[in-house]
Amino acid sequence: MQDMEHPQRQNVAVSESCGRCHQPLARAQPAVRALGQLFHITCFTCHQCEQQLQGQQFYSVEGAPYCEGCYTDTLEKCNTCGQPITDRMLRATGKAYHPQCFTCVVCACPLEGTSFIVDQANRPHCVPDYHKQYAPRCSVCAEPIMPEPGREETVRVVALDKNFHMKCYKCEDCGKALSIEADDNGCFPLDGHVLCRKCHTARTQT
Repeated sequence: MQDMEHPQRQNVAVSESCGRCHQPLARAQPAVRALGQLFHITCFTCHQCEQQLQGQQFYSVEGAPYCEGCYTDTLEKCNTCGQPITDRMLRATGKAYHPQCFTCVVCACPLEGTSFIVDQANRPHCVPDYHKQYAPRCSVCAEPIMPEPGREETVRVVALDKNFHMKCYKCEDCGKALSIEADDNGCFPLDGHVLCRKCHTARTQT
């Protein structure tokens, strides 16, 4: 693909052939010089719609002349706004975008040059919004279990088919923080309750 050019009309000084019909151009016959070739004025037309291009702005696509409208039709369209991409293109999730159109579907923040996550529908999210929407929620505080700002990973505790933040993983009776290891400081469940060893023993003795 080349920049747009303006074909020049000139007289043929020597016998040459038309770049389209390949018929001879008569001496002193008006012709159009473009794309490194000479054309009969009537032969120099848009490759797609055959509009005459002599004196008009045109584009070269794989060596063939296109009028501006047909050239625009050859361009990829932005997946967000649907408009042709005439300048820099950003390709992500298998689709083409204007860089300014590639944004989070939740908060519309720009995603160019930053980390993003796609949902099952292949829609891009910024990392915080993806976790807010899809991360498992803590059974104690009901907040999503997601990485702290500036971090990419977090710890999720799973016990009794429930999810917990590490800070929320405590004995339901006394509030003691529980270890995630299988030791005396870990969880001693009873009837679906998360308990420390001491409170578990106290409940079983009452």
